[in-house]
Amino acid sequence: MKLRFTGLGGQIVLSMVVATIASVVLTIVGLYVFYGIVVRTAPELLSTSTQWMPTRLEWSVIVGLCIAAGVITVIVARRLARRIVAPLVSVARAARRIADGDLVARAEAGDRSLLEAAMLVDDFNLLAERLDAASQAVTRWNAAIAHELRTPVTILSGRLQGLADGVFHPNPPLLRSLVAQVEALTRLIEDLRTVSLFDGGRLDARLQPTDLAEEIRGVVRLMLPGMEAVGFRIETQLDEGQCDVDAARVRQALMALMENAQRHARPCTVRVRLTLDRMLARIDVIDDGPGLPDDFIPYAFEPFRRYMEVDRPTKGSGLGLAVVLAIAQVHGGTASYATVGGGACFSMILQRSSGSTKRREKQL
Repeated sequence: MKLRFTGLGGQIVLSMVVATIASVVLTIVGLYVFYGIVVRTAPELLSTSTQWMPTRLEWSVIVGLCIAAGVITVIVARRLARRIVAPLVSVARAARRIADGDLVARAEAGDRSLLEAAMLVDDFNLLAERLDAASQAVTRWNAAIAHELRTPVTILSGRLQGLADGVFHPNPPLLRSLVAQVEALTRLIEDLRTVSLFDGGRLDARLQPTDLAEEIRGVVRLMLPGMEAVGFRIETQLDEGQCDVDAARVRQALMALMENAQRHARPCTVRVRLTLDRMLARIDVIDDGPGLPDDFIPYAFEPFRRYMEVDRPTKGSGLGLAVVLAIAQVHGGTASYATVGGGACFSMILQRSSGSTKRREKQL
């Protein structure tokens, strides 16, 4: 059997073994030395053959050796205790600082030969880092949500106040603009709800056998008038087949991809493609560019991430692609971006069968 003295348990065993052996060796050597000296110099000080109990001198030597052995044990134990307690004290101090609001406080492992103590410190620091990141994310989300809600609410408030004061007169164009602002608010709220549910692990997908090609055609018919009005055309290339998906969620994601193309691409022919194989369904939305900057691509699917286009105002909430990724992942798939022929290709990949997708939902 191979002994390993690593980790906290191993260090305790090793320290106890060292203290015990040192005490026994000290006692044996001490007694040998004592009796060797006394026998040669003053044998009368020793007990006689008929006397079973040690003499006072022998008792003194035995007690002295026990005290010396105890001192050795105390030294070894205190050294080990310091190594054990130091990281625990560091964790306790850091925990108190974090409780007081100092989220950058971290514990120090010190001697990393005690693996369990080092793992405790590392796990605590990881928890503190995630707590700090979550706190910063909440702050960013609150600021971003307030920013996104401010514009439509301000517009609605100003126009409704104008109607109440008689500055504006109710007419179809004005009412349509109010409806458009309400619809924008509704979409923003639904996008926020989707991303928040996904981050909290509570986004569900009601899977049913669905003709995915027909669902895509429905979204295209809905989006076509608005996109044609600003110079876009839409072409579809759709494989036919059944998929176990949440049709409402897929429509929401596809609308987000098409709105993204309408906002950021040059007027062109937007190609919507559905490719089916035995396991996966892939939906591609392809435009003629200009696409995403290289340094922005790694962050494209994060919430509230937007980039500034040259000579163009920032558009959208920065939630559309995050919604697409959340819906794809709750279906057991993913979302991605690629440059195709100088244009942009946003893809959403879904599991076709419900079995693997349901297993994925249980993990979320």
